[in-house]
Amino acid sequence: MAVPESAPERTATARRRFVDLEPHLRPTDLRARVAELEEEMAESGFWDDQDHATKVNSEYSRATAKLAVHDGLAQDLDDLGEMLEMAEDDDDLGAELVEQLASVEKRLDGLEEERLFTGDYDAGDALVTINAGAGGTDAQDWAEMVLRMEMKWAESRGFKVDLLEASAGEQAGIKSATFRAVGDHAYGLFGAERGVHRLVRISPFDSQGRRQTAFAGLEVAPVVDEVGDIEIRDDELRVDTYRASGAGGQHVNKTDSAVRLTHLPTGIVVACQQERSQTANKVMAMKMLYGKIVEQAERERAEEIAKEKGESQDVGWGSQIRSYVLNPYTMVKDLRTGVETGNVQLVLDGALDDFVRAWLLQQAGQSEAAPAE
Repeated sequence: MAVPESAPERTATARRRFVDLEPHLRPTDLRARVAELEEEMAESGFWDDQDHATKVNSEYSRATAKLAVHDGLAQDLDDLGEMLEMAEDDDDLGAELVEQLASVEKRLDGLEEERLFTGDYDAGDALVTINAGAGGTDAQDWAEMVLRMEMKWAESRGFKVDLLEASAGEQAGIKSATFRAVGDHAYGLFGAERGVHRLVRISPFDSQGRRQTAFAGLEVAPVVDEVGDIEIRDDELRVDTYRASGAGGQHVNKTDSAVRLTHLPTGIVVACQQERSQTANKVMAMKMLYGKIVEQAERERAEEIAKEKGESQDVGWGSQIRSYVLNPYTMVKDLRTGVETGNVQLVLDGALDDFVRAWLLQQAGQSEAAPAE
């Protein structure tokens, strides 16, 4: 194939984007940090402190992965320059050039997206909770659809997804469910999905075939261990154990392995039934509780700042963010950014990147436009 006319311009643009990203990527600092970590990991007795060693190893893996992305992009951009010169008379090389250029642009998109994350916990894992809202059985069915959509999107991003707890609806769907998304910037990305999701459709549970509106709320909290300025005392906790429901074999039906924690000062309730042992479920539930407390504190701070600035919009998790209409027409529209599509099924199958990226760009723009404190 001939080299597309746009290839030289696209290549030049990709180079400029890469140069603009260099301050964000900080390759020199990364190489120095990788060297420090390698030196520490090579010390005798490094693995004697398992917790510390695990944290160092995780940081090393993240740093080397980021460095590999930077170095790979730099090499591929150099290769593109050479390929442009040689591909004019070589169809196979022309096809390879087009493929490599698309790969470079996709990786640059990902790096530019990462630059939009500025929160303290944005880089870490996320605890995502779906709750059925108004709408009865339809809402519970819709909540399960939202759960499936969000989990499929997380998996498409390469996140590891663990369903921690689910409460089944009376007739269909779920009343609530919580899953953990493990991966780079999971919390920052799921911030775009926080809020109320609205569905309009012909109800499959209405014998008269009437159109119904249902709501499901999504909450997201960071996964954190104990936070220095947050102390949870034993007398502030109510611990309930119960038999786990759902798949898992005979074990979950015979032991009270599931754990529910209620934080009395805040009223926050979390539950975990994923693990087979009650102890492991309590450990995970405590992490969930710390994350919820952190998220609540951040939300209250954002509400206070908005109030001081005279902003009237609801900055809490409960604001409606997106409508999914299946009847009398098909459309998904984000009410914050205006992004919309008529391919509802694709969205319900987890195609959320366009909505999320638009929200991140909007947030970054608002942050840059905000006056200095």
